[in-house]
Amino acid sequence: MSKIVPVGVSARHIHLTQEHVEALFGAGYQLTEFKPLSQPGQFAANEQVAVIGTKSKFDKVRILGPVRPESQVEISRTDAFALGVKAPVRESGHIEGTPGITLKGPAGEVELQTGVIIAARHIHFHTSEAEAWGIKDKQMLKVRLGGERGLVLENVLARVSDKFKLDMHIDTDEANAASANNGDNAEIID
Repeated sequence: MSKIVPVGVSARHIHLTQEHVEALFGAGYQLTEFKPLSQPGQFAANEQVAVIGTKSKFDKVRILGPVRPESQVEISRTDAFALGVKAPVRESGHIEGTPGITLKGPAGEVELQTGVIIAARHIHFHTSEAEAWGIKDKQMLKVRLGGERGLVLENVLARVSDKFKLDMHIDTDEANAASANNGDNAEIID
């Protein structure tokens, strides 16, 4: 049985706490939806801020909503080099011991003490799909990624929840290496 998964390319982005949203945009400010994302309830916000590293900065980095318990900046390895930050590969939400960075919005700045990561490549599975395919939460998978210059990716993290919709997330470096795009398909091979 083929195990085909749609691919989503995740560009650099930011997750913020409500406290940091207000520090960057003003007291009482609420994120507004630009467009929905592949996972239910998640959205790309209209709001964007500057991410300022020691070597350079990126303007207009999009915030993803809704707000989270901890702020986090997700970048690619190429972005990390450009910014001058040594970001580790981590599962989203696992920010202990990670470097910080400066965020600048229209109403102020936030100095994150931690939270800069290169997100581990992963596949979101609804519980029913994971069970049907014999896949467990946190299992590491091997995936064939199509595209003009297809790749086989190892150490693809399985994330399983009743709240998820089937979708593989890779960053822009990985997508560029395979000439892959949003909406392409990948196949779980091990």
